[in-house]
Amino acid sequence: MGVGLVDFSFLYAYILIAIALFYSYYKNLGIEKTIAINSIVALVQLTALGFILGFALTTKTLWHIILIASFMLIYAAYIANKRTKLKPFGFIASLLTLTLSSATIVGVLSIFGVIKINSNQLIPLFGMALGNSLNVFAQFIERLKSDVKLSIDTIEGKMALGADMENALSENIKRSTKASLLPTINQLETVGIIHIPGITVGMLLAGASPLHAVSFQLVIMFMMVAIALFTAIFSSIFCLDKILGSINEKH
Repeated sequence: MGVGLVDFSFLYAYILIAIALFYSYYKNLGIEKTIAINSIVALVQLTALGFILGFALTTKTLWHIILIASFMLIYAAYIANKRTKLKPFGFIASLLTLTLSSATIVGVLSIFGVIKINSNQLIPLFGMALGNSLNVFAQFIERLKSDVKLSIDTIEGKMALGADMENALSENIKRSTKASLLPTINQLETVGIIHIPGITVGMLLAGASPLHAVSFQLVIMFMMVAIALFTAIFSSIFCLDKILGSINEKH
């Protein structure tokens, strides 16, 4: 099989999904439906992505790039809100957090010339940034929710003594920020020796020099760390009241 997959030979890899389905059924894990549905969703989405990228990565119109990025943001915010179930206005809070964290970092790198302002760099890198931001957002919110539930009496006591919400939750925010950053930070320790990232592999397969591939991968890794941090910061700004409110309703 060649490097380029131009037919449906990739479907042979679905055997791996079949193995996971069989194991789940055999061990009665109860996740067969989730595995099957999500694998089909991934197949449909990535197939559609292949057609869309054919246009997106060749367009030279800035408005087309902005339109594509806006659609990605809206869909990511929808998924984020679906995962975290923040109320009220959870979608708006998710959209603001993801937009500010992803667009800020990618924008700064573009301004300084690290990323070229063209579709074949901006769109894939923005997608990577947005995906990382979405994961960190969900991790931060879920960790903060569980942490606040365990210490709700202490938090309410601090607020009763005059502390504002941010100060009352400061320790919870610190723990949640650290927990949501660790997966991204830990990647820096293993990258290159244990794990060869996809960007590096892709560039090497495309014929780029190893040093160029590695330098570009470093940009991506450092970008991910910054985005993870910014996501945690903006999450705490836009979502604290929603988390505390939802917990108080159940408390």
